Amino acid sequence: MLIPPLEWSAVLLGSRSSGTWSRARIDVRRFAGPAAYVQQMSPLRVAHLTDLHVGRVTPYLVQREAVTLTNAQQPDLVVITGDFVCHSQLYLDQLSEIMRGFSAPVVAVLGNHDYWAGADEVRAALQRAGVEVLRNRHTAITLRRQKLQLVGVDDAYTGHARREEAVKGLRADLPTLALSHIAEEADGLWRHGIPLVLSGHTHGGQVTLARLHELALGRLAGHKYVHGLYGSRAAGPQGAVYVGAGIGAAVIPIRLGERGKREITIFELGCAPGAFEEHHAEQEPLEGRRPSKAKQARRAAQVARKRERRARRRTAPLRILGDDE
Repeated sequence: MLIPPLEWSAVLLGSRSSGTWSRARIDVRRFAGPAAYVQQMSPLRVAHLTDLHVGRVTPYLVQREAVTLTNAQQPDLVVITGDFVCHSQLYLDQLSEIMRGFSAPVVAVLGNHDYWAGADEVRAALQRAGVEVLRNRHTAITLRRQKLQLVGVDDAYTGHARREEAVKGLRADLPTLALSHIAEEADGLWRHGIPLVLSGHTHGGQVTLARLHELALGRLAGHKYVHGLYGSRAAGPQGAVYVGAGIGAAVIPIRLGERGKREITIFELGCAPGAFEEHHAEQEPLEGRRPSKAKQARRAAQVARKRERRARRRTAPLRILGDDE
């Protein structure tokens, strides 16, 4: 018996940011799972969020509304694919508070901003809220008396992805869903029989008018997968990957165009593709371009420099002011 899809919905939220009022729209987009899941499992509803970017750029009320809207969909599981913070550790308590608001279990992977801010500290804040963080490993979770296998690949942007480590010992008899902040990791995960990968990082381009997101993130930045559903959910060697548009922003919170809206994505696992109307059809990937070894080295060095600066700040002696200062 199929779970009837909820109505496609959107929320308009008024929030105060930097003394001015702004409007933020969060869309709920709905998709069926891969065809392979139909025979493997009874229907489960998974809510996918990404790129919350808790910090100064994204209003706190936007993130709280994302939690409220997610809970309204009554998911069996919430998965979040990285970038919980925005450069800083100043909002980790706020992050924990937001994560405690979900009514379903939450499983997550980290993103590049989490590494820039401090991956161990971000993970600790998430764990305090009961979130299970997968860093190049997999786990099995029981939902509605059935097991779903979850693979979490650590952030590839900063050079921490270890795909072979994440899938080691994976069971072939269980339905499996993979999480990766960077969508291009899906190409390798499909070879391990994982038919669906959820990801983030791109924010959908934020500005999608005249397909500017595909120009900026595809042709210029080299991404194969920019926003939405790519690949195939039909039975076969290839799989599908979904790139979420995210909730927050790291620079400016501007969202223009249908694909660039803040989004929560609902996947009805165990429902066959075509069982209900979806937001958009599967699409072909862009040409893409792998980052060079030099660029990968620069990204890794950036994380190391930030880690060293944090360590120096923690160990710097306090200067005691004299009476004349």
